[in-house]
Amino acid sequence: MKLFFNPASPFVRKVLVVASETGLADRVISEPVALTPVKPNDGVIEQNPLGKIPALVLDDGSTLYDSRVICEYLNSLGMTDLYGKGDSRWKALRLEATADGICDAAIIVRYETFVRPEPLRWVEWIDGQKNKFRRALGSLETEVSGFGSRFDIGTISVAIALDYVDFRYPEEAWRDHFPALALWHEDFTQRPSFKNTKPHDL
Repeated sequence: MKLFFNPASPFVRKVLVVASETGLADRVISEPVALTPVKPNDGVIEQNPLGKIPALVLDDGSTLYDSRVICEYLNSLGMTDLYGKGDSRWKALRLEATADGICDAAIIVRYETFVRPEPLRWVEWIDGQKNKFRRALGSLETEVSGFGSRFDIGTISVAIALDYVDFRYPEEAWRDHFPALALWHEDFTQRPSFKNTKPHDL
């Protein structure tokens, strides 16, 4: 299987962590690509008309996207169930949605401040997106005590979202505001699947 890949993407990272944790990392070959909404990659567009990563080309030539679909697919093949059933599954999926929302807002700010020409940048839009992920972090702070030893698609996604905020917005200093979340994150991300997939630019 071939994964269109950029090491800065939190959504790609989620796929890599899931591949590692389900024992499938050796079956996924990463192909690095650089792209933005205004500079798409032709190879990615051939596999995903949206032009977005991650996109996973399967052995039969078909393609899966986005990260949620790819992660569920890998989970179905793997040795470890990262989704659970019943209430556990819904809790995990809700956490994943929260974490993905954090990443979506953070990426929008990145595009607004890095890709858009400076005279066209909209400060109120940037503040609105940052406030989305700040509110979400505050919500996670109130529930992190209930995470316990859970290791599922929800907690994986939360840890990745926190790392992405660190990566792009260190000035947010979120640990100072959310100490319980910081303690959980420090312990949770000691696993090799996290240490080996730290975000960085190409």
